[in-house]
Amino acid sequence: MMGNEISRRAMLVKLGLLLNAVVAAILAVPIVRYLLSPAILERKPGYESWLCLGGLDQFPAGQTRLATYRNPVVNPWDGETADIACWVRNLDGQNFQVFAVNCAHLGCPVRWFPQSSLFMCPCHGGAYYQDGSRASGPPERGLFQYRYKVEHGKLLIQAGEMPTPGRAANTTRGGTRCEGTTCA
Repeated sequence: MMGNEISRRAMLVKLGLLLNAVVAAILAVPIVRYLLSPAILERKPGYESWLCLGGLDQFPAGQTRLATYRNPVVNPWDGETADIACWVRNLDGQNFQVFAVNCAHLGCPVRWFPQSSLFMCPCHGGAYYQDGSRASGPPERGLFQYRYKVEHGKLLIQAGEMPTPGRAANTTRGGTRCEGTTCA
């Protein structure tokens, strides 16, 4: 062997180190992007918007009705999935409860049964009272509620962020009404 020749073993070691470095760089990109995303990415403007569900006459007093709204933070490819349903319960004409349509257990869509005054989940038998609190079944909490306000005879909800367990119906009786805010 001459002094400037590289052995087969040394070449394979260097090639292995190069391939490991490439794989490490490929794996590091999404991890670094995830860690830096709160600082880099801005929130889309729809997160704090108030969305109209319709006029107050669409929600008769003492009844619960299904309403839909368009997700304020949509992407062009969302299509029909950007239309989100919610349940609106009119307590007395001016006070409302607006529930997310999803069960608090695994997110299956709940249905309203006026005969029994219960929301029922078809997936695992979860049941909720008309005020959204847990009646029976596997859910550990009530239905999630949206914040709402009434302006100019219309019912508006703050729907940019999905409701979280901190605002479950069984922890706050009655609707979450917002006062003193303006529509975006």
